[in-house]
Amino acid sequence: MGIVLRQSFRNTIIIYGAFLIGGINTIWFYPELLGAKFYGLVVYLLATSNIMMPFLAFGAHFTMIKFFSSYETKEQKDRFLSSQIFFPLLIALPIGFFWDYFHEWIMSAVVKENKSIENYTFSIYIIAVCCAYFEFFYSWTKVHLNTVFGNVLKELWNRAVVTILLISVYCGWISKIEFIYYLTGAYILRTFVMIFYAFKIYIPKFHFKFPDNFSEIIKYSGYIILAGSAGAILLDIDKNMIPGKDTIEQVAFYTVAVFMGSFIEAPSRAMTQILQPLTSKSLNDANMVEVESLYKKSSINLFLVGGLFFLLVNCGVHELFKLMPEKGYAGGELVVLMISLAKLYTMFLGNNGAIITNSKFYRITLPIGVGSAIAVYFLNRLFYYEWEMGTNGLALATLIIILIFNSVKLYFVKSKFSMSPFTDKSWKLFFIILLLMVSFYFWNFSIPIVEVFDRDISPILNIIFKSLLIIICYLFLIFKLSISEQINSLLRKYIKL
Repeated sequence: MGIVLRQSFRNTIIIYGAFLIGGINTIWFYPELLGAKFYGLVVYLLATSNIMMPFLAFGAHFTMIKFFSSYETKEQKDRFLSSQIFFPLLIALPIGFFWDYFHEWIMSAVVKENKSIENYTFSIYIIAVCCAYFEFFYSWTKVHLNTVFGNVLKELWNRAVVTILLISVYCGWISKIEFIYYLTGAYILRTFVMIFYAFKIYIPKFHFKFPDNFSEIIKYSGYIILAGSAGAILLDIDKNMIPGKDTIEQVAFYTVAVFMGSFIEAPSRAMTQILQPLTSKSLNDANMVEVESLYKKSSINLFLVGGLFFLLVNCGVHELFKLMPEKGYAGGELVVLMISLAKLYTMFLGNNGAIITNSKFYRITLPIGVGSAIAVYFLNRLFYYEWEMGTNGLALATLIIILIFNSVKLYFVKSKFSMSPFTDKSWKLFFIILLLMVSFYFWNFSIPIVEVFDRDISPILNIIFKSLLIIICYLFLIFKLSISEQINSLLRKYIKL
């Protein structure tokens, strides 16, 4: 786990720095400087492009990770890379040619109050193509166990660009409409930077001859393109469906709550960058001892770190919503709780998904992915459109589907590989999180109103003091109960408990 922890630590710092910038953008800059309508429009465009991206990528970024480490000679590796680099164009070019039809289909799915979307749908296509190639070349660096720079581009680049553009809107340097065009340009530039860096890491000698197992690659890509698309639908379909019933502003209100709930998953995103290629290599080498070790260690460490941020987010969310400029943003506490529960359960499973995707049983990802996408779509329609549960219904649908289908994956790995992420420490950690959640969720410091620049900052002070108390209690308990050897070793270096 040495290289995992080193790169995961760096990636975690990058991702939490990105989340900090993203949090400032999401909670303050977007609502204050762009307004709910344009903010909702931006979210809709990005969510729709995220749904399209896996189709355009043709599964090439997953295929890269699964097969690259299985080749022993440079010629085979170069033939493999040469065959993969043009895959996304096979779908991207026809879609671009017939974009007018896709534009009409998108506009038919939104209510008349949201017709402002019409002028920007081509940005959906451009961003989707850029993200497809970005993920492909990011995987190019991952298979060489180089994840940090790509992680900076993936997590930090767009958020920093958004901050600069929002400040530019505030200063009057650009208009809100120009904000969307400049943001689209930032995605294009990011993709070219990733391409140049990938070629710096490894330049293949391009071949016009396919690798020996090309038929297997095509078969795998076919499964993964559908499974990956289903995963993207699960993540972003709710934001895409809101304009079909409510105003575009509701997308902005829901997005803020989802962002808060998703904040806890940063360690998972950081560790996954390096766990994917390591898991693939261990499976290709038939080293099941190492696979199981990665499974258990990734589970307990992600559960531990995710549990802390689950507590910090949910125990401070009441005060956080007091800082929002519009009333529409308030009242999202249940959305935050349900989304963060879904993320925490996913983190508890560690590298479960990487084990399935990179094993000979990868075909199971298709029924699981498609089943979850179809189920979440119909649950969204039931809870949001028919039962009128609002955005709480969208979050509940996401939670139910993630709990069910992640449990299916947990059972699948147990049945096929005879391994699970559970240890006795998992249950100890579960009760620590539950105890602190019950203790701090309904309690706050009684802080009088403190105004700075005509703004009440008492909610910020409450969040800071409460968070410090939670962190102290949490670290003390996990250290005394020796929940994680890696975390305990880290704590001993800096803290005497």
